[in-house]
Amino acid sequence: MQHDIYIYLILMSAVTLAIRILPLTLIRGQIRSRFWRSFLFYVPYVTLAVMTFPAITEATQTPVSGTLALVCGIALAWYGASLFKVAAACCLVVFISELILL
Repeated sequence: MQHDIYIYLILMSAVTLAIRILPLTLIRGQIRSRFWRSFLFYVPYVTLAVMTFPAITEATQTPVSGTLALVCGIALAWYGASLFKVAAACCLVVFISELILL
């Protein structure tokens, strides 16, 4: 079965353009609904979380070390640690936990 790559490219372009153009043409005024404003505000954060959290546990050799690093990172971020400190501590937790577990 032979596929035509140009059909895929045209379809991908149409979908991408529709996603970007339709909201601009359909929503002309300011969104006044409190629900929709808060929903649209949190969409980028949720999308980033959905892509990041599974990768954290799957990027390590064992899912346990990834989960431990995730818990450590959440705790440090909760208490106000900087991004560098959180990343360094998570790397250290993964390194130590994989030394112990493997």
